[in-house]
Amino acid sequence: MRLLPLAPGGPSRGNSRHLPACRPALLLLLLLLSGCLGASGVAAGSRRPNVVLLLTDDQDEVLGGMTPLKKTKALIGEMGMTFSSAYVPSALCCPSRASILTGKYPHNHHVVNNTLEGNCSSKSWQKIQEPNTFPAILRSLCGYQTFFAGKYLNEYGAPDAGGLEHVPLGWSYWYALEKNSKYYNYTLSINGKARKHGENYSVDYLTDVLANVSLDFLDYKSNSEPFFMMISTPAPHSPWTAAPQYQKTFQNVFAPRNKNFNVHGTNKHWLIRQAKTPMTNSSIQFLDNAFRKRWQTLLSVDDLVEKLVKRLEFTGELNNTYIFYTSDNGYHTGQFSLPIDKRQLYEFDIKVPLLVRGPGIKANQTSKMLVANIDLGPTILDIAGYNLNKTQMDGMSLLPILRGTSNFTWRSDVLVEYQGEGRNVTDPTCPSLSPGVSQCFPDCVCEDAYNNTYACVRTMSALWNLQYCEFDDQEVFVEVYNLTADPDQITNIAKSIDPELLGKMNYRLMMLQSCSGPTCRTPGVFDPGYRFDPRLMFSNHGSVRMRRFSKHPL
Repeated sequence: MRLLPLAPGGPSRGNSRHLPACRPALLLLLLLLSGCLGASGVAAGSRRPNVVLLLTDDQDEVLGGMTPLKKTKALIGEMGMTFSSAYVPSALCCPSRASILTGKYPHNHHVVNNTLEGNCSSKSWQKIQEPNTFPAILRSLCGYQTFFAGKYLNEYGAPDAGGLEHVPLGWSYWYALEKNSKYYNYTLSINGKARKHGENYSVDYLTDVLANVSLDFLDYKSNSEPFFMMISTPAPHSPWTAAPQYQKTFQNVFAPRNKNFNVHGTNKHWLIRQAKTPMTNSSIQFLDNAFRKRWQTLLSVDDLVEKLVKRLEFTGELNNTYIFYTSDNGYHTGQFSLPIDKRQLYEFDIKVPLLVRGPGIKANQTSKMLVANIDLGPTILDIAGYNLNKTQMDGMSLLPILRGTSNFTWRSDVLVEYQGEGRNVTDPTCPSLSPGVSQCFPDCVCEDAYNNTYACVRTMSALWNLQYCEFDDQEVFVEVYNLTADPDQITNIAKSIDPELLGKMNYRLMMLQSCSGPTCRTPGVFDPGYRFDPRLMFSNHGSVRMRRFSKHPL
């Protein structure tokens, strides 16, 4: 099937606002005037790099989520750089994906959960944030062809937000899944027109459909413009439906029995403490099966990556193409006796894979630098030569790291923030639990609650590997972990850590939670340039001024 680009005056009129075809000299002038081809841009007459972003759904890094992807590791990681400290600013699909697209922390893009009310693909998001995403900039100001295939945001296609006819600004080709991840029996928006798929593996299995339409794009795209592709797979999100040929793999694989598996979350937030320990045998069998199926679904992603890289090589584009591979959040299977989900502040939920290959990146490298998915947008714009000073993005370009630049300044901390889901009422099926719980299992172990609302500073420096978190609840509960001594985050040291350091971390958290753009990149607590004024910690009444959480982001 041949894909056609969005036509001017079609479902998303703004998509026709791009640089016209013209002579190379005039095109170069237009790009310079628009802010592209800045300091990081390519030289005049050179071919501007292409970019591919591969995004999986709920793929962890801590629990071995990359293990099944042998071809991906060989074709991307071993041919470039693997980041061992890559984080998301929110451990939930829609807020994290919004951070990728905007380069902003959740408190700046205002997507707080997976609902329309939480700004997930809402009309407010479409009006305020979509025009300023990095793909919109690539298309309208840098002259890139832009292609999207797969899951966009969890509420995309909702009738109250434009339905499937809505095509976000900035996309030349649009092949998006209605709402959340599925493998069969789904509907796609193809440039604003709905197409339903059934349950025939050969024509409907979504991961393979995304692979085929991506290869079609590479065959039929224009050769006069560089391209950006974003391919967003359903795997390994539930319902974990593997392709037929992979449904019997990993039969002897079980969820990792690490130190925080099936143990009580002592000295943690009440939501973690309410989990039943030890878990029942049926719960363990369930999560082991889920773990196994997640890996099975990833084998089709591995095939997709192989097909894509081979096609780029065949068309002569591979050596001029950056390929990024990452996930929107991590996952847990039995940690602290929570069966399966994400949303929590711990490493298994907030840490993700990040592999990158491309021009100027040496093979077989591993970087320990602290990075976040808010850095993807600035990095891709930097690759295109766009002047990052013209954006309001909170993230930083990874190009200095990828190219091995020496003598550059990098961050030592990132912000993680989450607003819990749940109504302030008691669940009638679980009357013994506090009001406001959600995502509950039949045995009344719940994965979320309205006051599972927290913010954290994740710090990595030469001397410290620390996480400091505060909850917005009646306790103003605090969790602090020294991950050098306690990588499994068993022991909350909030009551034993140096009070002066605790105060500095509290202040830093307030600073980051109110940051925007450049102020999100100021020196952290352990950086030489850090300045701490303890007077700012106190209100007029002399009490410690704790940070505030946004209850009404819209």
